[in-house]
This record gives sequence, structure tokens and C-alpha cells, in this order.
Amino acid sequence: MNKLALSQYIKLTRLDRPIGTYLLLWPTLTALWIASGGFPSIKNLIIFTLGVLFMRSAGCVINDYADRKIDGHVKRTNTRPLAQGLVTEKEALILFSALVGVSFILVLLTNALTVYMSFVGLALASLYPFMKRHTYLPQVVLGAAFAWAIPMAYTAAQAPLVDTVWLLFTAKVLWTVAYDTQYAMVDRDDDIKIGVRSTAILFGDADKLMIGVLQLLALLSWVAVGVKAEFGLVWWFAIAISAGLMSYQQWLIRHRDRDACFQAFLNNHWLGMALFIAAVVELL
Repeated sequence: MNKLALSQYIKLTRLDRPIGTYLLLWPTLTALWIASGGFPSIKNLIIFTLGVLFMRSAGCVINDYADRKIDGHVKRTNTRPLAQGLVTEKEALILFSALVGVSFILVLLTNALTVYMSFVGLALASLYPFMKRHTYLPQVVLGAAFAWAIPMAYTAAQAPLVDTVWLLFTAKVLWTVAYDTQYAMVDRDDDIKIGVRSTAILFGDADKLMIGVLQLLALLSWVAVGVKAEFGLVWWFAIAISAGLMSYQQWLIRHRDRDACFQAFLNNHWLGMALFIAAVVELL
């Protein structure tokens, strides 16, 4: 493989843009720590860290494959490898299959229930890119795909699927819809022209309000997690930081400027990290 081809594969899998990996990794590791009652096994830590990396990359590949005919018409995506013809459709599907295959090998190192659950995760990740043609709520499908790693972390740690799992799951879905709506606000004008659907289009002039409502509901879910897990001051400090970051994001998107909306989306990395660090400290 020459350097040019390698660089296009890196762009296709977004290894050069790790924000999506972070947004999936922090909640997954938070769940793994809580499920394990502290530091998880090295095996599970490696499995879920690599699994997040490979499945996020696979999701990016299948997303670009689904959008290969429309990405060229969107300002933000018109330089993607498939849109420019620098990677063929066959190469993209082979790469997607390889990444999914490696991820499945990792899951096989856990237990039967986690293996069975991985099929649901794969279905959600594969379905999401095609939902933009059929519903204004593709962000909900993306949220479910990202959040599905949370119950998988619990089953891998052989922990019961108690209320805390579904509170974490709900918080992740709500949070994902909020930040991916910020992301969709960047492309809204182009998406309307080409017929791609999103929550940013669905919410219309109420987009900032709806993002705020979703953020508040996510915060309340994380508050409930803290109560259920009997967390202390560090978790509540992280909740306060999260509320502050969400307020900052609202300030960024106040004029619906493309670049500012994208910065608000990127800012969510720090929110996820703050909650993860708090969970680790609380479980020391």
C-alpha cells in the first residue's frame, strides 16, 4: 500500500479526527468502571478501548459509503475520499468488513451474552447512515448505537443490568442527540437542498431550545446515576462542570454560525472526560 492510499484510508476511518472516538470512549469507559466497581480487568479495558476505536472507524466508513453520492454537494464533506473517487466503493466495503471482523474477534474474548449483544450494536451502527433518508431522527439511532456499548460493558464485566445501566444509556442517547444536532446545524443549509434529514432540520427555529432540553435531561440522568451509585462530591463537581460546558455550548451556537456550532460539538469531548475522571476517582 502506497502512502497516498494509506492517507486516504486514514481520512476514511477518521483516524486523523479522533473526536468521535472520544465521544464514544468516555461513556463506555465510565460504564466499564462503574460495572467493575473500580479498575476493570486489563483484558476488558483493552477489548473495549480497541473495540471503540475499530467500531467508530467502521461506522465512519459505512457512513461515507452511504453518503458517497451526496457528500460532494456538502461544503464540509466534499473532500472525503469516496466523494472524490480516491477510494473505491469495493475498497470501502472491504475495509468496513475488516474493521467489523477485528471488532468481533475482540468481543469473542468476553462472554456469550456480550457476543449476542454485539449483533445489536452492529445493526444500529450499520443502520444509522441510511436513516438520514427516511427520518428526521437519525441522531436518535446514532445515540442508541453509541450507547449500546454501555450495557455491553456491564455484561462483559459480568455485572447485572441494573437501573444505573439504563440511566447511563439514556443519558448517552440524550447527550448524543444534543451534540449531533449541533453537528447537523453545520450542514443544515446543504442538507435541506439535497434532501438529507436531521434533528437540526426537524427542530428548525427551536433548535437551541431543544438542544438545551436534551442537555438538561442528560444532566438529570447523570444526577440519578450519582444517587444510585452513591457517589460523592467529585461526581457532583463533574456534573457542575458538565452544566457549565453545556451553557458554554449554548453561547457558542447562539447565532447558529457554522464554525461556532462545530466548536460547540467538539467541546463535548471535555464533558465526557470530566464525567469519566469523576467516576474513576469516586471508585478508587
